[in-house]
Amino acid sequence: MAERQRPRRRGQGELEALVLSALRDADAPATAGWVQERLGQDLAYTTVITILTRLLAKGAVTRERAGRSFVWTPASDHAGLAAHKMRRVLDAESDREAVLASFVTGLGPDDERLLRELLGQSRSERED
Repeated sequence: MAERQRPRRRGQGELEALVLSALRDADAPATAGWVQERLGQDLAYTTVITILTRLLAKGAVTRERAGRSFVWTPASDHAGLAAHKMRRVLDAESDREAVLASFVTGLGPDDERLLRELLGQSRSERED
């Protein structure tokens, strides 16, 4: 008798990325059922709701009531979600200066140059 193989268990971050990607592919705000269908039936509806709720708490999606359920819209892209995670980590530390200094000194030359350019742009935009 052949043993039924279980689907590979995905990590939380991977599921969040998949759900966000599906929402970005939608032409309009999407229901959890639409997301589940888009991602495949091996993903339970309750799992999709859990992931969407976590993304809502992180500010990565928004939701609006539509009848008896909700429709969901991405609030940010992958870069925005990563930036939000970085801010949460920074906000959890008591010595922000030390964390930022350690982060910057750990950057490669190209990333450091890019960060300096971005900081220069931000500064000049604030002065306008």
